[in-house]
Amino acid sequence: MRSGLLGKKLGMTRIFADDGRQYAVTVLKIEPHNVIAHKTADKHGYDAVVVGTIETEENKLNKPMRGFFKALGGKYYKKLHEFRVESENMLAIGSTYGADIFTSGQFVDITGTSIGKGFAGPMKRHNFGGLRATHGVSLSHRSHGSTGNREDPGKVFKGKRMAGHMGSETVTLQNLVVHGTDGDLLLIRGGVPGPEGGYVLIKDAVKRK
Repeated sequence: MRSGLLGKKLGMTRIFADDGRQYAVTVLKIEPHNVIAHKTADKHGYDAVVVGTIETEENKLNKPMRGFFKALGGKYYKKLHEFRVESENMLAIGSTYGADIFTSGQFVDITGTSIGKGFAGPMKRHNFGGLRATHGVSLSHRSHGSTGNREDPGKVFKGKRMAGHMGSETVTLQNLVVHGTDGDLLLIRGGVPGPEGGYVLIKDAVKRK
């Protein structure tokens, strides 16, 4: 394992390859990442690097975060993340890296928060077919129908697919392909979770070498 990146989703576009094929890509903006602290197996039980990105002002942070950065004696950052790494991949404190740690054709896993949809019915939330649109159904064409059995068990089982809150969940897409980099931009083939302007976590794919 090695360190990853925090990227801001700018949107999607298309790229034409040298062979004439076009690819839909998501554009992620990668600000310089600064290693500001270490976590070690001896002291914390695991090895990790603490990375800060996007410098900000002290008065824009809450009191615990101001104290954390003051203890390190460094700058203040808007985004902070901890990446678990193997001991041989521990980056030195003060080192800086960016989008160039990933190469074209590499597989990555990307984690983000999906777009919130609010309260949604079963047809939108779970792809139900709905009730009949003909005789015998009045004002409930998009409902989910029966939710349980009779007196036994006399309850609705947990996990039953029904209407409810949809979206705003942590979603990880695995084995996405890095199309390439362009300065501080990272191009990922296909879509990634979350809205434009949201931040996602990019790491090496765990199921691919």
